[in-house]
Amino acid sequence: MKKPRPEDKTMALKVNEGIEQPAAVNREAVSHLARKRKSLLDAAAYVEGILKGDRVLLSQAITLVESSLPSHQQIAQEIIQACLPHSSKAVRIGITGVPGAGKSTFIEALGMHLVNNGHKLAVLTIDPSSQISKGSILGDKTRMEQLTTHPSAYIRPSASAGTLGGVARKTREAIVLCEASGFDTVFVETVGVGQSETAVHSMVDFFLLILIGGAGDELQGIKRGIMEMADGIVVNKADGDNIVRAERARAECENAIHLFPPPASGVPTKVLSCSALTGSNIPEVWQMIENFIQIVKSNGFFQHKRNNQLVQTMLDAISESLQHSFFQHPSVSAQLSVMEHLVRNRERSSYIAASQLLEVWFNALRGNNEPEKQG
Repeated sequence: MKKPRPEDKTMALKVNEGIEQPAAVNREAVSHLARKRKSLLDAAAYVEGILKGDRVLLSQAITLVESSLPSHQQIAQEIIQACLPHSSKAVRIGITGVPGAGKSTFIEALGMHLVNNGHKLAVLTIDPSSQISKGSILGDKTRMEQLTTHPSAYIRPSASAGTLGGVARKTREAIVLCEASGFDTVFVETVGVGQSETAVHSMVDFFLLILIGGAGDELQGIKRGIMEMADGIVVNKADGDNIVRAERARAECENAIHLFPPPASGVPTKVLSCSALTGSNIPEVWQMIENFIQIVKSNGFFQHKRNNQLVQTMLDAISESLQHSFFQHPSVSAQLSVMEHLVRNRERSSYIAASQLLEVWFNALRGNNEPEKQG
């Protein structure tokens, strides 16, 4: 250790003694994480808590469902399997809309109407993930102040994790857990209008599209396929000076819907205007949804759609498992960077490279580990 230099009184510069630097690792945080890992319960404990309506255990179980760790996934699947017999009793409503349509404000207004009338509501909000950092703001709870604090409501924000249409990969499983926990209504809010809103449509009973009036050509940015999927359309922000524009937008939507083929549900798509800010026509929106559910239950479409959704869930699970198996296989991993280099340098077409990687995988599965020639 160096001795401190004697102070030179002729110099204006004074060297103070240094201070001891803090440790690079926060031992208290590490200890906290260790305690959290030790507190991981078995599947039976989570299931018992979920069935009793324990919000903390419900949130922890959804976190396990969303986790990519194999140990978490094993427990999560056990939880889901045990909760399945207690699910499928809630009404599932998908909510999407153009940017700026006021989806969060609308959800809070409709949600408060439901919980104030004896319903138990779970809201699964999907926030877009950054393609760069993979992070997400998850700000829906801050936008739904009243609903967040209501004892009959549960809001769970999730990151989209880059999945198509902004629907989190495990939203279906989260719905099962919320239903098992006693919620009779589940909202699934999507990021916004996109080409893959079919992902939401494939997991809900009623698909609601929210628009606004006075934003230019109301139908210009809406894809026809999304309007055809919608079981109901709401023109929001029909208040103040915007009432006339909102009513005009509602009339335009009604005229456009008449040009579409009849919906498979047998229930004509209804268009309403409302104001989530003032609460105007919010009860009528819920009445529209209730009428739709009542009709499709009586004509058999409700159960028919639920059965098709179960099949689609199986097919999606197969696709996801195959993709994971493909990219995690050592034989594929060994060749992937090579193929990427060849494709990037125009030495091989993307389609041929994909075909060759698949052949590597198939050969590995068949037990033929001979390396493919890359020349």
